Amino acid sequence: MATQPRAWQRMLSGRRLDLLDPTPVDIEIEDIAHGLAFVARWNGQTNGDFAYSVAEHSLLVEELFGRIAPNAPTKWRLAALLHDAPEYVIGDMISPVKSAVGPDYGDLDDRLAAAIHIRFGLPAVVPKTVKRQIKKADKISAWMEATQIAGFSDTEASKFFGRPDKAILEGLQIKLRPPIEVRQAYTARHQELLGSI
Repeated sequence: MATQPRAWQRMLSGRRLDLLDPTPVDIEIEDIAHGLAFVARWNGQTNGDFAYSVAEHSLLVEELFGRIAPNAPTKWRLAALLHDAPEYVIGDMISPVKSAVGPDYGDLDDRLAAAIHIRFGLPAVVPKTVKRQIKKADKISAWMEATQIAGFSDTEASKFFGRPDKAILEGLQIKLRPPIEVRQAYTARHQELLGSI
C-alpha cells in the first residue's frame, strides 16, 4: 500500500502545520518571526554581512504602508506586517520562479495567509483596496532593496518596480541585522500592533 507524501512541517513551537489544510490553531507568531528572519530576499544576492530577510522586509513594508495610508486602522498595518508571513513555511521565491511554478504556488500562499490572518483576528482575505496599498508599499520596498543592496541602478529598479515618491522614503534606509535581532523586532512589532487593535 502506497503511503501519502508528508505535507506537514513540524515547527519549533512543536506545532504541526498541515500545508494542504492549515488551521489557525497551528500558527504561532514566534514560528513566523523565526522562519522569516532566516529567509533571504533576492535569493540571498544582496550586499552586506547578513542576508536581507523577509522579516526585515516585512517591517519596512509595514512602515511604508503607514506612510501611504496614515489613517488606516491598525489591523491593516498588522496585515501589512504579515503580508509575506506564509514564506516562513514556503520560502521566498523570486517572481520568475513563482511564474515557473504556476498557480499552485498562489493557492498554497492563499491558504496559509487565510489561516494566519484568522489566527490574529484579521479577515481571511484582506479587502482589495487595502491589498493594493500593501502591494504599493511592497513595490516601494523592492525598489529600495534593489537600489540599496541588490545592485540595481535607479533606472533599472524603476523599470521593474516604479519610481517611488521621494517624500515616502524620507529618513528610511535598508538595515542589515543579525537574524536574532530581526526576529525580536518582528515579534515586538507584531505584539505592539496586536495590542493596539
